[in-house]
Amino acid sequence: MKKTRINNLKERLIFALDATGDLAGTLSWVVRLKDHVGMFKVGKETFTRYGPEIVARITGEGGKVFLDLKFHDIPQTVARAAEAAVELGVAMFNMHALGGRKMLREAISSAFRRAEELQISKPVILAVTVLTSLNSADLEALGFCSSVEELVLHLAKLAQDEGASGVVASPQDIAAIREACGRDFVIVTPGIRGKMGLTGDDQKRTLTASEAVRLGADYLVVGRPIRLAADPVAEADAIAREMSGSR
Repeated sequence: MKKTRINNLKERLIFALDATGDLAGTLSWVVRLKDHVGMFKVGKETFTRYGPEIVARITGEGGKVFLDLKFHDIPQTVARAAEAAVELGVAMFNMHALGGRKMLREAISSAFRRAEELQISKPVILAVTVLTSLNSADLEALGFCSSVEELVLHLAKLAQDEGASGVVASPQDIAAIREACGRDFVIVTPGIRGKMGLTGDDQKRTLTASEAVRLGADYLVVGRPIRLAADPVAEADAIAREMSGSR
């Protein structure tokens, strides 16, 4: 699946929507930022707390959803979950590449087939390579013999072979993935931080927005730097400007 050319910088900015304790409070971020970001990431915490309603409410406000549930199970289970994601109307969702070739292939095929049946746009389907909270020492402790860089490239190419639209990958892996997988392979990058970083940050492999875009990222996922800013709207706009090379 070739990526569509993205001209508007804000469309390339995804806000990580975290649960705030009540649905109204969480949705207030959608209302505040919907004209300043291109998509809202709904992750495990938010989806578990609010369920499919949060997706419906975001799309009802005119927002797009990246469903970040990182599906990882037997092929049939993930295929059915992928179909359900399509039925929710999400613009993007993901699954773990470590689920293997058959899982990826069956889920992607099922999702695209369901989109055709519903006569809606096919979602961007991403494979998660290695979490940005993990480094090579963590992988060694888990029993992997490969470095982070080697495993990321292997999983990215495997996902591409099975029809994934792209990957979720650390900003530090962008250049290698772009070289290995080509210009049409979508790269969505979390772990975006300002130059000052964040206190108590659990992300280990990060870059700034301008650095990630310069290396070839298509979409940037940003949460805490916007959410914790004194003026979140101004910070979102500033990040979009930084993506163009002018802060």
